[in-house]
Amino acid sequence: MIQRLLRGLTLRILYPFFMLAGSFSKERKEKLQGLIISLNNKLVKREKSRAKRILLLLPHCLQISDCDIRITHDIYKCKRCGKCEIKDLIQIADANGLRLFVATGGNLARKIVTDVRPEAIVAVACERDLSSGIVDSYPLPTLGIINERPFGPCFNTRVSLERVKEAIEFFCRE
Repeated sequence: MIQRLLRGLTLRILYPFFMLAGSFSKERKEKLQGLIISLNNKLVKREKSRAKRILLLLPHCLQISDCDIRITHDIYKCKRCGKCEIKDLIQIADANGLRLFVATGGNLARKIVTDVRPEAIVAVACERDLSSGIVDSYPLPTLGIINERPFGPCFNTRVSLERVKEAIEFFCRE
């Protein structure tokens, strides 16, 4: 209970303060958003939340840009060619009985959370979208995984599959 309250204070008070403090420098703001995500993840893990209905929420930029298939409305249209990590993420979600969705931004992500009504969320995104999404989804326990951007923002991004599996295992543990 105290962990949830601490998380609420972090997300409702510290986050807006950090965003104001970081508004003068994009690099500083991104670091502060990363700090909020890290703090949130630690507090969620201290809550020791377990869940059966877990949502795995992914950004559309994980899909390789030259793919002919659009997976935003139905990730299962993926041809599983292996050029991006979508195939692996589908396998992970299916193996764990998770709901799996791709969002093009914050508004769609919030709609998905409202429609699916999960007990917990494992979310992948950039610092900006992830930190604001964690704040918006509070009090739901949400573990955030920052995507890797070897080609710049929102283009052919990647995610550590091991970190995704670890987050899912945290919520599914006995």
